[in-house]
Amino acid sequence: MIEAKREVAMLYAVLKALHILGVVLLVGNAIVTLVWKMAADRTGSASVIAFAQQLVTLTDWRFTVGGVVVIMLTGFGAAGIAGIDLLGPRWLVWGEGLLLLSGALWAFILVPAQIRQAHQARIFAKTGEIPSSYWRDVRRWNRWGLLATTLLIGAIWVMVAKPA
Repeated sequence: MIEAKREVAMLYAVLKALHILGVVLLVGNAIVTLVWKMAADRTGSASVIAFAQQLVTLTDWRFTVGGVVVIMLTGFGAAGIAGIDLLGPRWLVWGEGLLLLSGALWAFILVPAQIRQAHQARIFAKTGEIPSSYWRDVRRWNRWGLLATTLLIGAIWVMVAKPA
């Protein structure tokens, strides 16, 4: 009986550690991508911007999506092991809500803008002329990306502080 409890506790600890790793992948990539993409855009150099845009797409698919998958699997797994109702504690509902809201911003605003920017970047990498539509999407991506990242940071605070 004691050994079984230890195994469950160890599994919970592993899931929790992997959950934190998923958060690091997701939020770390969101923050770093926002910073270095803004820096690349400020150069005004078509080749630098096109390269940065290519990396935004690559890192989002690997780290952002990967982080979300790890967060979801390990969060649900840890909650199941701990016997926590996913719609029970307020702090958990708020954390899930902030994560979902951030995800909705990514899915419906940021990713479409990012796809348009990537398409345009492939063209202006060859021509050297950056169209005004690219800059319009940059402003949109920066504004909504900052909000989506702020929501993720809020979700971290809620999950750690567990306010009543």
